[in-house]
Amino acid sequence: MKEELYQLLSDHGQEHVLAFWDSLLPVEREALAEEIRAIDFELLESLYASAGEETDWHALADRAGPPRAFRLDTTRNPFSPEQACRRAGEALSAGRMGVVLVAGGQGSRLGFDHPKGMFPIGPVSGKSLFQIHLEKIVALSRQYGAPVPLYLMTSPATHEETVAFLQEHDRFGLPEEDLNIFCQGTMPAVDAETGKLILAQRHALCLSPDGHGGMLQALSQSGYLEEMSRRGIEHLFYFQVDNPLVDIGDEEFLGYHLLSDSELSSQVIAKRDPLEKVGNVVEVDGRLRIIEYSDLPDEAARRRNPDGSLVIWAGSIAVHAMEVAFLRRMADRADALPFHVARKKVPHLTPSGQWVDPKQPNAIKFERFIFDLLPSARNAVVVEVDPKRRFAPLKNASGEKQDTPEAVRAQMAAEHADWLRRAGAEVEDEIPVEISPLFARNAGQLAKKIPPGLRVNEPRYFC
Repeated sequence: MKEELYQLLSDHGQEHVLAFWDSLLPVEREALAEEIRAIDFELLESLYASAGEETDWHALADRAGPPRAFRLDTTRNPFSPEQACRRAGEALSAGRMGVVLVAGGQGSRLGFDHPKGMFPIGPVSGKSLFQIHLEKIVALSRQYGAPVPLYLMTSPATHEETVAFLQEHDRFGLPEEDLNIFCQGTMPAVDAETGKLILAQRHALCLSPDGHGGMLQALSQSGYLEEMSRRGIEHLFYFQVDNPLVDIGDEEFLGYHLLSDSELSSQVIAKRDPLEKVGNVVEVDGRLRIIEYSDLPDEAARRRNPDGSLVIWAGSIAVHAMEVAFLRRMADRADALPFHVARKKVPHLTPSGQWVDPKQPNAIKFERFIFDLLPSARNAVVVEVDPKRRFAPLKNASGEKQDTPEAVRAQMAAEHADWLRRAGAEVEDEIPVEISPLFARNAGQLAKKIPPGLRVNEPRYFC
């Protein structure tokens, strides 16, 4: 085995990763061999060679304008909310909709040593992100009398624990045949100066998940894209695990997507600040695309229309609707999703056995982003949503300035208190309330279930 691996590595100047081979246990040798054989060295060399190439973001931003959009003020939208909800309801009732949940992240930044989806976030119930999301899918399926299969993407770091957690809790009511778990791929990190592979341990390379854009390849390799076609699933609702306010199966959003004959649609929020740290959805040369906030020049971000509104106004919240046929077509294209370069500080083991904990970025990681499919999509559109009601990303540990567990729980409770008040209930200020999706998916359903004159003056969980 060593000779075979040495030949493969030496062809690419990477034989240093076998520095500790003779002292490894058999199981460690097998693990390292598997990682080496999985590498596409030609691709890796090509990516490293082009890592120094810079996109001319100034030129791109000069050509960028606002995207085709359905705004919260629906007076100028080509379809009404009622038309959209009716169209989405037809597709849901016919069993043509599925859900993709990207859940490969760990809770490290939260001080939580588990998959982020297991984090307890319910403001009253303490439910995990996973439970909240899966119960929303169960409620959606029950409402429309048709299965809504979930395709859940993990990463190598979260896969086994996620599978065990969901099995332990009987998938929170989701039928076994409707939960499909698959694992995204990885990419090796390389030394920024030399392009050499980096060792995380004597028997392991420094590998990292290949980004949420890895979903496309992972879905294809798992066979689930083909399964979707066999099941008659034509469109997918895509979101990321850290947003408990996402309205899974949002009928208005899906309806606009379907009525527009769009292959890929995205939810956005109107930016409150020109330099807000969200991806900017723009139209360039007749195609939608996203320019990351870190790449958008300040002068372009601050451009305004005559009425004072921002020209580049649409911030992505990583919620999409996707046509399955489009994903299948893109999966056959090697250039469908380009790799992005990230320069990072990566602790590592040198071939001489020295452990290095760098103070400055020393390595290059490569990842893909699902939003890079936008320019290839026919009739791509964006749909504006209210951030107070639909966007509460859980990113940071308690004590940080924003996106903390406390901030997310407060936003969830405020949304559910609003539902109760719209249904005629009286809710005292600052009293946390929570509504299970199995009790009501929205304010309209809630109004049919609570008694007239309801008064809430203590923490309350409606389930």
